[in-house]
Amino acid sequence: MTRSRRAPAVAPSPFQAALGAACADVRTRAVDRLSRAHDASHYVLTPRAVAIAADVTEVSHILATAREHRVPVTFRSGGTSLSGQAGTTGVLVDTRRAFRRVTVGDEGRIVRAQPGATVRSVNARLARFGRKLGPDPASEIACTIGGVVANNSSGMSCGTHANTYRTLASAVLVLPSGTVLDTGAPDAAELLRAAEPEIHDGLLRLRDRVRADPDSVATLTRLHAIKNTMGYGLNAFLDHDDPLHILEHLVVGSEGTLAFVAEAAFHTLPVLPESATGLLIFADLADATASLRALVDAGFATVELLDAASLRVAQRDPQAPDELRALDIVEHAALLVEFQCATADELADRLAEAPAVFAALPLAAPGALTTDASTRSRLWHIRKGLYTAVAGARPSGTTALLEDVAVPVELLGETCSRLIALFERHGYTDSVIFGHAKDGNIHFLINERFDDPRSLARYEAFTEDMVDAVLSAGGTLKAEHGTGRIMAPYVRRQYGDELYGIMWAVKRLIDPQLQLNPGVLLTEDPNAHVRDLKVAPTVESEVDRCVECGYCEPVCPSRDLTLTPRERIVLRRELQAARDRGDDALARELEQQYEYDGVETCAVDGMCQTACPVLINTGDLVRRLRAESAPAPAKALGKAAASHWGPVTRVGAVALDVAATIPTPLPAFATRAARAVLGADRVPLYSGDLPSGGEPRRVLTVEDADAVFFSSCTTTMFGAADGAGVSESFLRLCDRAGVRLATPDDLPSLCCGTPWKSKGLSEGYATMTAKVATALRRATDDGRLPVVCDASSCTEGLQLLLDAAGEAGVRVIDAVAFVADRVLPALPPAARVPSVTLHPTCSSSHLGLDAALRSVAEAAAEVVVVPDDWGCCAFAGDRGMLHPELTAAATAREAAEVRAAASTRHASLNRTCEIGMTRATGASYEHILEILDAALA
Repeated sequence: MTRSRRAPAVAPSPFQAALGAACADVRTRAVDRLSRAHDASHYVLTPRAVAIAADVTEVSHILATAREHRVPVTFRSGGTSLSGQAGTTGVLVDTRRAFRRVTVGDEGRIVRAQPGATVRSVNARLARFGRKLGPDPASEIACTIGGVVANNSSGMSCGTHANTYRTLASAVLVLPSGTVLDTGAPDAAELLRAAEPEIHDGLLRLRDRVRADPDSVATLTRLHAIKNTMGYGLNAFLDHDDPLHILEHLVVGSEGTLAFVAEAAFHTLPVLPESATGLLIFADLADATASLRALVDAGFATVELLDAASLRVAQRDPQAPDELRALDIVEHAALLVEFQCATADELADRLAEAPAVFAALPLAAPGALTTDASTRSRLWHIRKGLYTAVAGARPSGTTALLEDVAVPVELLGETCSRLIALFERHGYTDSVIFGHAKDGNIHFLINERFDDPRSLARYEAFTEDMVDAVLSAGGTLKAEHGTGRIMAPYVRRQYGDELYGIMWAVKRLIDPQLQLNPGVLLTEDPNAHVRDLKVAPTVESEVDRCVECGYCEPVCPSRDLTLTPRERIVLRRELQAARDRGDDALARELEQQYEYDGVETCAVDGMCQTACPVLINTGDLVRRLRAESAPAPAKALGKAAASHWGPVTRVGAVALDVAATIPTPLPAFATRAARAVLGADRVPLYSGDLPSGGEPRRVLTVEDADAVFFSSCTTTMFGAADGAGVSESFLRLCDRAGVRLATPDDLPSLCCGTPWKSKGLSEGYATMTAKVATALRRATDDGRLPVVCDASSCTEGLQLLLDAAGEAGVRVIDAVAFVADRVLPALPPAARVPSVTLHPTCSSSHLGLDAALRSVAEAAAEVVVVPDDWGCCAFAGDRGMLHPELTAAATAREAAEVRAAASTRHASLNRTCEIGMTRATGASYEHILEILDAALA
């Protein structure tokens, strides 16, 4: 087996100097190159250098420099591609960080997006217009517009009629020569003719060559009648006459081998808000696939197939419907179907017709549809959770491969049966088949070890048999995921010599030096698909199940500063691999660089878990690493602080009070000096935007209390922006509503435990856990009363602490949710402020508080704004004071939106997040309950 090619640790001096002149941000450290050697595929190639391009001009300069030094170039933004498109041993150009602009036009009918914008972020901006993108890939949370164009993305609903190729309106292209071409410009055709005459004339010659060959026309027509991302989209020569639009559409699906797409404009689709969903059970695959035509004719927008193995996996899901759990699965199959309609009347008509449709089908159980949002969500959860369940449960050390093919719909059942037989023949016992049945497009998942020669030989034999099965059915070897490296050796077999030759002619015409992404989509190496394979060594329990999909990256607050969760994990694997092969120098280098990049600048906010398909919280890994590296004095101090927390919080508050009374440079200098001696990760940095200290927490004793109030110690450490703070506002709101509150009798000495847990101070956390569990059990009358907390991160922290203590009977509710549910209905109408911009927090996302937050905000303000680019502020307790650069990077895009919104008030639901957002935006943030309280005064 061939392992990943490893470029020298330092690029050749002349090239590195030239690349540095072309791009201001070039990185060659081991931690930078190895972290980006991995994408969602099962390939790993280590780049010589990583260039983080700032704009189109820098991309052009990078291309010119690489061309001069004959170094290959690969563009990467989301890194979610599954076929090996986003790796290189040359220059990897990061086009995610600086290319995220989204511009909506014509009331949402047109949207322009740069390659680093995710599909989810584009659709979020279109949602207010009732529109969406045509392509709807399952990876929409993380896949970017660059990859959507590069792979001709489609998805569950869009089929071939609304995929990228069909909905692209125009694009800004940077050709390998450096020519920048906006295909939507009025003079674009003339510019192409003048600037690139060889490309212009060559495309005309190739167009005529394709059209003159009946066999070529027939093959292209047949293959593009189904989903097909194999090879170049030569159907562009049939669909378009002029070189400009032929080039524009050849770039779609070209996987970064022809041009850099600096911006793409799309025609959008209307959102269909009325839906009904159902899971139809059949005795076998033959019955299920034989029913497809009737279901498509009945108007179902999505028809998703699940084979028997998929159903067995789905049965284990806690959200599986009772009918599925009770099914004795033998050879059963299911179709998950959904109507999507513009109006309720249209949906009602569809639902009225459905029983007759179902009656004519060979169902193994009664068919039914539901409009209930919760039930529909559960049904889609089991479909989307298949990958999670299988990949997450794979044996440690194996790699998960998710493949996709498409065949004519009438041959889908036969093809699925042949694939299942191949799984059995080659020993892939845990494989599942699922996919977009109405398009003849299925996915299958296998787990394989690439560090074992016998396993690799098995994989090669399986691949050959699979290729024969799909091509004999007139299908395509890649329906959605792109050719990449995995299927590049089979392009000739699918298309034949003539069309394969035309594909190479296209490549050499547009990229004569074969500079862009060599080895991807086209290759003359018959074994390219089994080179540079990814090996996943067993490292640690927190991360071994990671499939390196990258879904976590868009929500990570450190993604634009140091590393993402995926990169933190793959570097742990690279570190272990270096140790295993005895590369001590590389291991030491990675360990040194990882300390800041991987450990110190992780906010441990857990947002990665909300996006991870296998539910990894990379913060768990980082907390353990911090615990392992924490010096003994820090552990002892943490334990002592937990035992005397009341005085500690007051000392902190007094220190802030004192600092606020003297010129800022003095305490700032003192903390900088201490940081220089003790380390930046040990001593917080004082800055003038920090508030003064807060007031001690009040202890309340009330007979027949309705709830136990646990005010956060952050309100003692940090004073309010204005007024008495959220604790007093919450108490006043409850008093107005007649809600009686008591507190634990030792409240000033209690804390949710997060300061110790986040720093890995396990003994201090254990001490505080025991104190809080005892106090809350006593205060709540063994769980009879709920606990209400006035800071979202502390609410979450208390829940985790009580879980760790085995106190599941004690309920913890955030004050915002408590007010929305118990208090707000009893309050009079407020004198609402004109507008408020909200900052939800990572904890409010974990706790599901965002709807309650908006409800309270709407009671306090006429207009409520939630920035599209909101995310974790990364203040993370004191992390924003230890590493202010982390908060600055995490909040940059949200801050720009906040300033543009220019609301009269700004609010969150956590004091440290309010401080972080005040620092980031210059606007004074306060707790939303303070604004509501003031509006009722």
